[in-house]
Parts: sequence; structure tokens; C-alpha cells
Amino acid sequence: MIAITRDISARIVDCELTHLDREPIDLERARAQHREYRDALASLGCDVIELAADDAYPDCVFVEDTAIVLDDVAVITRPGAESRRGETRAIADALAPHRELAFIEAPATIDGGDVLRLGNQLFVGRSARTNDAALAQLARYCEVIPVAIDGCLHLKSAITQIAPDALLVNRAWVDVAPFAGWKLIDVDPAEPFAANALRINDALIYPAAFPRTRQRLGGDVRLVDASELAKAEGGVTCCSLLV
Repeated sequence: MIAITRDISARIVDCELTHLDREPIDLERARAQHREYRDALASLGCDVIELAADDAYPDCVFVEDTAIVLDDVAVITRPGAESRRGETRAIADALAPHRELAFIEAPATIDGGDVLRLGNQLFVGRSARTNDAALAQLARYCEVIPVAIDGCLHLKSAITQIAPDALLVNRAWVDVAPFAGWKLIDVDPAEPFAANALRINDALIYPAAFPRTRQRLGGDVRLVDASELAKAEGGVTCCSLLV
């Protein structure tokens, strides 16, 4: 498995924010945490690609939002924040050796963080960053199931897969009706941001900041400190594209 990652922009402090107040981000600490994250990916057998940052794009470390990788095609997104749309060029170049490319076209907008792939289905959050025009275009490539979210940036802020039959969820932020038939594990009420986990094979990469929810997770869990990028509304799924 390939994991495409990107270095942190020196301008990360100018990142887009929707649901959090802006606070100082320690750039060097963020970069150290990102190295730890890449090490965790490598420890799980990923071939980690490290793309250079582009300081024109403060959010460029969050590569998940720039593409949706399917079995036969990589769909390059049109991010909902206009300031982020130039990020896709470097990601398209990195994906081109591995997949045929397709592109979301205006007026559609979509962030990859709103897309949760479960088997052959794509569950897509209707958010401030993702509109119905994008859902229609994405449906050319895969079955798309719309999901209502509220109170969070992306669908995967509220729900992610943690086992072959189980999802980790903050029900306050997402309509769980589309996920009928799945086992749902709730985050601890004191940890509303704890639903974002990155599943690789049979292991999870998970933020160390959520010890109460961690106790609800079984199996192989690799804890990482992601506290600095969390200030930029980032989670552990946001910082890699798995191919």
C-alpha cells in the first residue's frame, strides 16, 4: 500500500477554519508530530511518499481532501475552500503513475474528508465544502450515498471505519440512518472530536488525545500525537491518501 503525504506549510497558521477558534500552532512541533505519523504509516507496511509543501497553500498537508482514490480511478476533487484548489495539481501528479485520473468540475465542490468508502459504496457528507453537484459527478464512478452532517467540518470528523463491520461515530454530528447494518461504537461524550481514526489493514492510527474513546477500541491501535494539526481542524485521516 502506498501512502501519499505532504510536508506542512510554513503558513499553517493561516489555515482555513470553520468550527474552531484560531490559536497559535507550533510549527516545529507540528512537523515533529507529522514525522511520527509518517513513521506509524511505515510501521504498518505503507510505502510512504513525502511530497514537498507549497507555502502558497497553508492547508496543503491535508492531502485527503484533494482526491478520492478508487480501485480503477483517482478522482481529483475541487475543494470547497477556494484557497485550497491549487493543492490538487501536485496530488494529481503523484497519483498519475498509479491510477487513471478523473476531475470534479465546476460548479461542483467536494473535499475528500467528506467521503467515507465502505466496500463498493461511497458515503458522502453534505457539508459546507461538498455540494450536490459533486455527488452527481462522483456517482459516475461509484455508488454514492448522501449523508447529513451538522456541527463538524467533514463527514470523517464524525464517523470512520475501525473494523470490517464497525464504525466509530459521534452521533451528535451525523445522521446514522444510512449506516444501518453496521456496528456503531460511540465516542466518549467528553471527546466529541474522537471519531476520526485511520484504518490500515487490521490496525488503527489514532490520536493520543482521546484516551476515553481509545478504551472502546480493540485490536492493534497505534497512538500518535496530532495535537498541533488538530488546531487546524486536521485529523489522522486528513494527512494521507492511501493507494
